Amino acid sequence: MSSGIDYNSLFISIQTNLYKYGGPILMVLGTVSCVLSLIVFTKKTLRKNPCAIYLVAYNIGNLLQIYTTMLLAILSIGYNIDPTLYSLSFCHFRYYTQFLFTILSPSYLILASIDRILITSPNALTRQRSTLHVTYISIIGVTLVWVLAQMHTLFLTHISEPVPYIIVCTFQPGFYLTFIDYYTILIQDILIPLLMIILGIWAVKNLRQRRQVTAVTVTAATVVVRSTQSKSKDSQLIQILMIDIGIYIVFSAMMPPVLIYLQILQTQPYDFAKLELVSLLLNVALFSSYVPFCVGFYTNLLVSKTFRYEVKNIIKC
Repeated sequence: MSSGIDYNSLFISIQTNLYKYGGPILMVLGTVSCVLSLIVFTKKTLRKNPCAIYLVAYNIGNLLQIYTTMLLAILSIGYNIDPTLYSLSFCHFRYYTQFLFTILSPSYLILASIDRILITSPNALTRQRSTLHVTYISIIGVTLVWVLAQMHTLFLTHISEPVPYIIVCTFQPGFYLTFIDYYTILIQDILIPLLMIILGIWAVKNLRQRRQVTAVTVTAATVVVRSTQSKSKDSQLIQILMIDIGIYIVFSAMMPPVLIYLQILQTQPYDFAKLELVSLLLNVALFSSYVPFCVGFYTNLLVSKTFRYEVKNIIKC
């Protein structure tokens, strides 16, 4: 019994300290990353590129994620300050923003991947579909779809007291709770990353095909022609996009197995120690899932010459 209590105290201490000290650091890094990335991608030399506009939307989504979902998690887990337990409006707001911004930013990466597939297509008519007009319509359309699709959380979340003196902000029990569990696992944690992988590979494949040297024979002389666009900002933006997708997939990979394990535990006899362990794993996985929203600027700085050049120009100015 004493050993079990010690382990539980250790689990609580780990997750509390992770959010109490690591959370504010990640927030500062994320704020700086998003703001500087927005400054770079909105520069005149980049904002005419559709992919750069998608990355602007992505960073705006990241910033909203940091100052809503992530901030509430830090206050709740790290500092034991949870306004959602005392206000039904905050309870609704918490889950609405959590579901909205968790899926909104990845959706912009998917749109950017589709744009890169279009612009690297060998078909000239397909490449013409990558335009700023289509970009703005796509961003607005996807945003409206998710804003409306997540509105169920505003009506089907509530504050309850499952045991005396324990108050929680949670989902309505029954079918809706089951729906949320499977929606989170299948849509957010499996389908979205899978789409990113498929579209990312497709875009890279198109880019490699366009980089192939085309030999043109003119009056017995061989002239080597290389696509100028493959050397342009397009290839650099694809590189940035692939890194963003890779980081998202890596740091989000912990969540699906933890949620599946939690579903398995719910079918077994009640075990407090296992539930505490799952709570720790869930909060660590949640913290890990915030990382991709906070490090984009730093990874872009490492991998992209175009990005570094634009940052240098900003510093000089």
